Amino acid sequence: MKLIDITNSHLKLVKEQLANTDAFFVKVYSLGQTTVIYEDAATHKDVLIINRKRKVKQTEIDFVVHRLLHTTSEDLDIIHADGFVEISLAVKKTKL
Repeated sequence: MKLIDITNSHLKLVKEQLANTDAFFVKVYSLGQTTVIYEDAATHKDVLIINRKRKVKQTEIDFVVHRLLHTTSEDLDIIHADGFVEISLAVKKTKL
């Protein structure tokens, strides 16, 4: 599997997400027929995995979590729905 950065093809989506959410970083990737939207905010990181033709596979979820979030599934809130999966990771603040 390979994530291909297609952010430049989705500039309207990126601008809307940056304007209407607390995200300060948005990237859009292609994973074959599956689209992955990654958002980074001060308190959380969110990933939305979308496939309009079939159910998102567990192998796709595991690959995206490993590549983008660099964590295990124990730390994540995962919502499965028809055609998409939403993954959230709370960012822990560190004291200086």
